[in-house]
Amino acid sequence: MRHWFVSFITFFVLLLYGLAQILNKKLKDVEISIPIVYGNIAFWLGKKANEYQSHKWTVYVRGATNEDLGVVIKRAVFQLHSSFNNPTRVIEAPPFELSESGWGEFEIAITLYFHNDVCDKPLNLYHHLKLYPEDESGFVSIKKPVVVESYDEIVFPEPSEGFLARIQSHPAVNLPRLPAGFTLPPPVPVEDSSKRRRGDTKDHPLAQWFMNFSEADELLQLAAARQQVQAHIAKLRRQISLIDGQNQQLKSPSDQ
Repeated sequence: MRHWFVSFITFFVLLLYGLAQILNKKLKDVEISIPIVYGNIAFWLGKKANEYQSHKWTVYVRGATNEDLGVVIKRAVFQLHSSFNNPTRVIEAPPFELSESGWGEFEIAITLYFHNDVCDKPLNLYHHLKLYPEDESGFVSIKKPVVVESYDEIVFPEPSEGFLARIQSHPAVNLPRLPAGFTLPPPVPVEDSSKRRRGDTKDHPLAQWFMNFSEADELLQLAAARQQVQAHIAKLRRQISLIDGQNQQLKSPSDQ
């Protein structure tokens, strides 16, 4: 009986080892990208402002479409100015953000740490905290904040099969065009949807101020710009045609 039990444990360990080897297998010629946005939103405190606290601000890293980044990012570390109490702030779960108040602008270092099956190297980002509008002569309002955001994409080359299986159905991830003949591994069941919603920023209190970085929005802007250019070209052609007609009329009497 003991021998049978030991053999079963050995078989189970070998099975787990074999599964780990398969899931950790790297997929060559495959890249996974995660669109992210990082930045800050700052509100002027108005009459409540003083020389040490003029603004309340939030710095964050979010999904470009406000999806939960917790599927990829394990923790985020925000390095604030040394004048703050506990300037190194560690956020262990999404949403990856922190709020503070102060009067000065400074550079914030943001370090992203990923889950074990994603990447073993952290990613460093840098964001200059912005409290005041670019136009210094502009009207400062307590209702309309200063918003500064940057768009970027985190690219993971040669991901493991386990990572791809875990995130392939997640909306925060852009899946690549796979090599010919390649089939996706079976998807890992998605975690409870209510848990995932807690990590996204779609219903965030500041969501109304977030900038839109979706591809659809960019395509609409490009289409609108193209229409404006085409309309301007058509207008110039009409003006040139009108000028040519006037020149012909001026020339015709002298020709007679």
